[in-house]
Amino acid sequence: MQYDPIKKVLGKTFGKTPKLRLFFFLLLELLLLRSWYVRRELKKWKKTAPITASVFDAGAGLGQYCWRLSKMGKELQIVGCDINIEQVEDCINFFKKIGLSDRVNFINQDITKISEKEHYNLILMIDVLEHIEDDKIVLRNMYQALRNGGTLIISTPSDLGGSDAHIHNEVATGFVDEHVRNGYNKQDIEQKLKDAGFNNLQTKYTYGFPGNISWILSMKIPIIILNISKLFFILLPFYYLITYPFALILNCFDINFTHKKGTGIFVIANK
Repeated sequence: MQYDPIKKVLGKTFGKTPKLRLFFFLLLELLLLRSWYVRRELKKWKKTAPITASVFDAGAGLGQYCWRLSKMGKELQIVGCDINIEQVEDCINFFKKIGLSDRVNFINQDITKISEKEHYNLILMIDVLEHIEDDKIVLRNMYQALRNGGTLIISTPSDLGGSDAHIHNEVATGFVDEHVRNGYNKQDIEQKLKDAGFNNLQTKYTYGFPGNISWILSMKIPIIILNISKLFFILLPFYYLITYPFALILNCFDINFTHKKGTGIFVIANK
């Protein structure tokens, strides 16, 4: 299932004006359960973070987390990084239009080749690792790029059905074609982080039973239909008008309970 083309269409549609794009960011924050987990952790981090902290968003995409961080402190210095040059240029133009280009910058770079040393207080990797074959070198790069006491926040699918992964004819496949792996288990990702140098880890499953149902309603079904016909974009607001109240309740349940298993993994790693 192709997700990137749909994301590109949504980005262009809502990117026509800064107000539309900001509205889209708010919709994403309400809709995507992983955003709920990220926002909660960012609030905790901000309580003890330096006022002039430096932040790196690895795989920044549309820049929604860079925007959220920019609202959390006027002294924060934020760098968004993406391998897609068009995406980077788009983000640069957008943040210039909304007057934040003085403290929110974007670079076009492959994070397997990041070479900065002890530069950032916080690094975000939200739905990134599952797209990268050499995840070990990325984690080593992130460790080296963090300052002492810095924090790495990771959200990625688990191997318990993340991105609707399954095994067919001994080959692992998933709902999103762009993934190079279907997810991690706690032991796997913790070991890779330890090998990279991290020792202070907090790992938990997200997208438990309620979160997974919410994902099916809010993401899987719309993406399936949009892959069939882009005409569904016209009906999308009406679809969410009906389904979002249910997804909202399910998200609330997911984020407020501890899950023995789930289709997502959320990690806080401190240097």
